[in-house]
Amino acid sequence: MRIHYLQHEAFEGLGSMEAWFRAGGHTLSATHLYRGEALPEPAAFDWLVIMGGGMSVNDETALPWLVPEKELVRRAISAEKRVLGVCLGAQMIASALGAKVHRNATKEIGWWPLTRELGAATHPLGAALPDGAEVFQWHGETFELPPGGMRLARSEACANQAVAVGPRVLGLQFHLETTEASARELIAGSAGDLEDPGPFVQAAEAMLARPERFAALNRQMAGVLAALARA
Repeated sequence: MRIHYLQHEAFEGLGSMEAWFRAGGHTLSATHLYRGEALPEPAAFDWLVIMGGGMSVNDETALPWLVPEKELVRRAISAEKRVLGVCLGAQMIASALGAKVHRNATKEIGWWPLTRELGAATHPLGAALPDGAEVFQWHGETFELPPGGMRLARSEACANQAVAVGPRVLGLQFHLETTEASARELIAGSAGDLEDPGPFVQAAEAMLARPERFAALNRQMAGVLAALARA
């Protein structure tokens, strides 16, 4: 498949997804929006991946490229492409479909357990999500359910952690793609987020304390990608 990803920050790339895509023989292309690169037409890809970033989807005045990005996401969904949004990417899917994105009650940063919704296992994408496992989080905003959206998972700090829109569109507020190396890059690039501690904000040392967690996290990412590939 032809996979195109949208990257919003130099330090928030595909993480473990890149190796999975390449091992599967998929073709990879990218738009680095922070460099001002042009967006593709939906006909140019089979699968759109929208990565995270420190900005808000509501920052259209300061970041006017958000407007055509949302239009691309809408068109990709309408064309029944596979669409995966991670963190900001999940919020982008919600906003593109008309749902509100706003500040969460608290920042959620670090390793926090995920609870799969009752009934999520009956959805082909929900069945691939971990239940009760700790996942890596880094966000201060959240989104409302878009029209036709089904909540698949929640956490104590944030209700909408995973949302599917039909069988081929998935928004994940959390990060399954994070590796130890990409976590270090995120911590360095977003260090300011850690200066205002809260009940769901871990210190950098705690996030990196058990590196074996990243391998388990990335196996969960591979399961989600396999489910989307079958969709």
